[in-house]
Amino acid sequence: MPNRQIAPEIHDIKNLLLPPFREYKLDNGIPVYLVEMGTQEVLKIEIIYNAGRPYEQKQLVARATSRLLKEGTTSFDSAAIAEKIDFYGASLSLPVNLDFSSMVLYTLTRHFESLLPLLQEMLNEPAFPEEELQTFVDNSIQSLQVELSKNDVLAYRTITELFFGDTHPYGYNSNPDTYHSLTREDLLQHFKQHYHSGNCKIMLSGRLGKDTLSLLNRYLGQGIPIGTPSKPKIPVADSKPEHLKIFREDSVQTAIRIGRRFPTKSHPDYQGFYILNTLLGGYFGSRLMANIREDKGYTYNIFSTIDSLHYDSCFYIGTEVGNDFVEPTVKEIYREMDLLTKKMVDPVEMKMLQNHLLGSLLSMVDGPFNVASIVRTIVTENLDPKDFDDLVHLMRNISAEDLHGLAQRYLQREDMWEVIVGAV
Repeated sequence: MPNRQIAPEIHDIKNLLLPPFREYKLDNGIPVYLVEMGTQEVLKIEIIYNAGRPYEQKQLVARATSRLLKEGTTSFDSAAIAEKIDFYGASLSLPVNLDFSSMVLYTLTRHFESLLPLLQEMLNEPAFPEEELQTFVDNSIQSLQVELSKNDVLAYRTITELFFGDTHPYGYNSNPDTYHSLTREDLLQHFKQHYHSGNCKIMLSGRLGKDTLSLLNRYLGQGIPIGTPSKPKIPVADSKPEHLKIFREDSVQTAIRIGRRFPTKSHPDYQGFYILNTLLGGYFGSRLMANIREDKGYTYNIFSTIDSLHYDSCFYIGTEVGNDFVEPTVKEIYREMDLLTKKMVDPVEMKMLQNHLLGSLLSMVDGPFNVASIVRTIVTENLDPKDFDDLVHLMRNISAEDLHGLAQRYLQREDMWEVIVGAV
């Protein structure tokens, strides 16, 4: 029996590798990326289209088109689609993403053949019923009204609009008028222009059956129409940093957002800054948490993050604090950024950061569906699979000097936008 009084020995994480995946082409040219792993007879298929905001002719049409794909086809209404998916114990979702429109299906491998014809029809003959569109509009406006009552939501909407501009695909915000302006014809046009083989990629992960690929080719390789890749419309975002306060009477807490635009995943500084961001506010042991939550007690939660988009990105810090603590919290946020630009990280903190990062990465390669998510990022962001190995190497070997240099480039106060929303 093990001695429970003695803690287990701690070992460094070794042999952290991205499991292999392979590419397969359907008859219509759609690439399928296969992650063949796992012990359970379960499959996940994600069908990804370049059909998000950068490809819109009208604001919000990408989101509406994606959401209504499962609300009816020429043969099935929304209830019949839901009933068929439930009958086979499957799960179908349509994740919201600014850049891409996706359809994700989880199913037992043996039921894949039974559900593929339904997927084919949803991706070829969506009905976009008027009544379902109206329900989508009404529900979205109702949800929007609830969300806009939250200071943190308003702060995020405001700072991203300042980053990119109110007409930019990443900067514009929804409102009741833009929802009401949507028509069925808008959705049909967006679908026809962008839902075809030229804009499509498929991720398939889990336990494949012997006929899985031939079935996929029969229904989607010959069912999804052939087309040429769509061209995005991305205006130049050239706004300058500014500070904005939005007064909301009777707010018990004030939301704070401080940040800047940042390069995309393909930029040589991205991986290093990802590590620096984790140190600053990306995990529970971060500088911001240790100072502003644990030491000062100003807030329950504070974080920093990188919103990594396909054609642009942004970095920001977010928190909510009592109205009396807004000024000292902002002061401490800038103090932590300033410290990183002036003082090297000590070896003990570096080791803790590296262990956390490698442990997180280890969990990300646990199981076929997690691996498929990494492969999805590599494929959709036009990265190289060796970038994963490069990230692991960087996590193990990045120096305090490297982080110091990144902080000096990207954490200068004069480069930051600032939005404060509350009774201040």
